[in-house]
Amino acid sequence: MSNDDFYVRYYVGHKGKFGHEFLEFEFRPDGKMRYANNSNYKNDTMIRKEAFVSASVLLELKRIIEDSEIMKEDDSNWPQPDRVGRQELEIILGDQHISFTTTKLGSLMQVQQSKDPEGLRAFYYLVQDVKCLVFSLISAHFKIQPIQR
Repeated sequence: MSNDDFYVRYYVGHKGKFGHEFLEFEFRPDGKMRYANNSNYKNDTMIRKEAFVSASVLLELKRIIEDSEIMKEDDSNWPQPDRVGRQELEIILGDQHISFTTTKLGSLMQVQQSKDPEGLRAFYYLVQDVKCLVFSLISAHFKIQPIQR
């Protein structure tokens, strides 16, 4: 891997009453952003969007990731995926590569009661920040609501 390698992929989902419902997005080194949101609730259909983001957006995303210090964490003591759902986060940042898997987190209380509250807190807040960025980019670029209301 070279120092300018950069890739981010996030997935959260579960299989339940309405089938496989999930949210997934990724950023590629060339600036391509991919987004998918699948829900069968009230017969919703899958939303898939792709767009290219500028180098400055990628730089901001890198800054958010670096500030979170998530690359120093280890998911070995995080709750395993279960019937509630699963989250996956993969990041390549320069010569560092992480791939985390944990259960779907519903609250900060759940984070605080885990075996690794500090590491899971870094994950929890990073995911919130990046989801906010993605939803802003999607709604600005496509003039849609990224989550059906």
